[in-house]
Order: sequence, then structure tokens, then C-alpha cells
Amino acid sequence: MSKRSLDTIVVGAGIAGLTAARALVEAGVRVTVLEARNRIGGRILTHHFGGQPIELGAEFIHGRPPELWALIKEAALETYERDGSQISFQNGSLQRRSEEELAFHLLEDLENFKGPDISFNEYLSSLNATEAERASARGFVEGFNAADASRISSAALGVQQNAEDSIEGDRMFYLRGGYDRIVQYLAGKIIDHGGTIRLNSAVQAIRWIPASVEAIDDKQNFSAHRTIITVPLGVLQAGTLSIEPRPDDIFQAVSQLCMGHAIRFTLNFREPFWTSLLPASPVTDLSFLFSFEETPPVWWTTHPHLSGLLTGWIGGPRSAVLEGLTSDQLASHACSTLARIFSLPVNKVQELLLGCYFHDWKHDPFSLGAYSYIANGGLSAPRRLSEPIADTLFFAGEHTDTTGNWGTVHAAIRSGLRAAQQILNLP
Repeated sequence: MSKRSLDTIVVGAGIAGLTAARALVEAGVRVTVLEARNRIGGRILTHHFGGQPIELGAEFIHGRPPELWALIKEAALETYERDGSQISFQNGSLQRRSEEELAFHLLEDLENFKGPDISFNEYLSSLNATEAERASARGFVEGFNAADASRISSAALGVQQNAEDSIEGDRMFYLRGGYDRIVQYLAGKIIDHGGTIRLNSAVQAIRWIPASVEAIDDKQNFSAHRTIITVPLGVLQAGTLSIEPRPDDIFQAVSQLCMGHAIRFTLNFREPFWTSLLPASPVTDLSFLFSFEETPPVWWTTHPHLSGLLTGWIGGPRSAVLEGLTSDQLASHACSTLARIFSLPVNKVQELLLGCYFHDWKHDPFSLGAYSYIANGGLSAPRRLSEPIADTLFFAGEHTDTTGNWGTVHAAIRSGLRAAQQILNLP
């Protein structure tokens, strides 16, 4: 087994790892990125169908986070903002959804959350709110955060609300041509500056002492002065990556976070049939469709871009209902659901369907979930994960973000920049 000596090893070629590696190689650091998959991008996974990008992982740019928008500008990429109507399917009918129905005010109140941390369910129980409002707020938190409302931290949700407000987080944008364009841009910069990206290189163990690291996969040993570990939270929790000696502070912090679970799939129809159901239909400019009586409870289109793509999403504990289904089974289930929502024969919906695109992130051994959230009492965990161990082990990834943006691409980018700067600041 051969050995190669480097300045820094980056474990994982997701957006955090690529961001960190790019910053380091441009500063003259010798870097190799070791990626377990046969592709780069991590939980950014774009499928291209007839010139149309279909996102199987991260899809939206949430607001205007400066790190992400600076990268978009630098790479000369184009974006467009999504707009359109939010529609609700309730009691057998479609109607435009109101802010009151969404019960966002219950979440906004979290911005001023004080006192001992409690779960979101406990927080809801303390409020003077109707059961319908509680159910709406709970559904939003579990869906958006891929979280269990009985476990997620109310204090963390308050921090998240403030973080979103600071970047106009209620606005959403698409990257024209697909999210993988950023991934490819970063990889190109790494290669141009002499860095290396090795695919199919699943690091099984990291052995370290201060200022010396050895990363071991099934083919080769890599040695370096330090490493940035960017594997997802689910992988850290599963223990499939051995780190010896074990940094107990890190794994104590890891235990205070949760890996969220969600199932998302995209149906590709011959036409956006929902735009022409009735002349006065409220769905002609459909953006989001909420159908809490159905499964999945959330759908979205590509509006304002007109296409036949319709994405279904279910997050948190409810996602277990669809767990283990194949793409064909998901498509069959979804067609029945959409037929009920739009009052169409099931066979009519099925005839329009061209395909179903799906990636099982929960059972992907290199992700083991969708994205992270903070458990009740765990608000300090990301900060502890962001701190170097003996100036030798560094951690990055959306789960290490300290600004309240957990679970997002911009959190991962920010963490990669932070880890790279920590190394560059070393004497």
C-alpha cells in the first residue's frame, strides 16, 4: 500500500470540502480531496434531462447569503427568483393559502425565545394558539427542517429565524442550469491550482497525533500535517469513519445534533397540466402546493419557469410512510395523490408522466440522511464542532455552521471557508 505526503487532506468533495480545498490551494497549500462516491458534489446532485436540470438534493438558494452570492457572481452564473402562488388543498378543494393559515407568527415569536431550551412541541403547548395553528406550525417545522418536533430545539429555531431575517431568507432563487454548476466551478479551480480530487476513495480511518495525520482508504494511505473532515453528520454518528485517538469533545457535540430525514422526488410530466385545469383555477401560477391531508404534504413547481416538473416533499417523522419505496412505487403513489388533489382520473395523470427521479439520502451510506438539525439543549454543539483539535483536525459541513443557517448550501460554504482560514492562520 502506497503513501503520499501532503499539507492538508480534505475528506469529502461536497460543497464544504470543495470550498475549503479551493481556498487552500489558491493560498499555495498542497491539498488532496478524498471523495467516497464516484462523483463530486455530496448532497448537491443534479440530473440533466433534455436540457432541464432536475435537482435530487439541494435545490434552492435561500435568500441572499453573501458567501454564496459572491461565488455565483465570481463564476458568472445566472439565477432567477421563484414566485407564484401558494395553494392549499383542504376539504377536497384548492384555495390560495393565507399567512394566518400558515401560522408563521408562531415561528416569528421564536426570535425572542428566552429561558431554558425546550423542544418545539413543548413550545407549541405553551402557546395560546388553536390546534389548527399548532398543526400548521408543526408541519412547517418538521417539513422545512426534516425534523422531529419532539426533538428539535426551540432556541435553535429562534436563532434560525433571526439568521433567515438577516439574509432575506423568505426569498428563494434557482441557479440557472443547475446547482452542480457551482460544484464544477469549484472543482475546476482546485485542479487549476494543482490540487487533486480522488473519487471512489472512501476513507475508513484517520489516525493522528498533533501536526500529523494519516487517512486510510482501501487502496492507499495519505499523510499530511492536518485534515478537514467534511463528511455529513449522519456518517459521523454512524461511526463508519474511525478517528483515532477519538476526539471525545467532538463526538459529544455530534450526539447533540440530529440528522434529519426527508423524501423528495421529482415527477416529469409531458406538460404542466395543473396550469390549465379551469379558466379561473387558482393554480395557473402555482409555486407551492400544501396538501396536509395527503402524502406527501408539500409540492412545488419550477414557476416562473414553465415546465412539467413537479417535486414532492415529506420531511420529519412522516417521511417514514414512504420510506423504502422505489422510484416506480413513489410515482404510482404520487399519481394517485395528485389525481385526488386535482380531481382527475388516475390514469390521466399516469398517461402524462414521463419519469420519476429520486435519490434515497437516508440509505445512501455516504450521507445517511438529508441534513442536520439541533436537538433540544444542543445549541452550543455547532460551535464546538467548528473548533480545531490540536490544530490538526478541522471539521466543516452544514452541521458545523455557527450562524443559524444549518442545513443549507450557504452554511456548508461558510464552514469550508472558516476551516480553510483556520489552517491559513496557523503559525
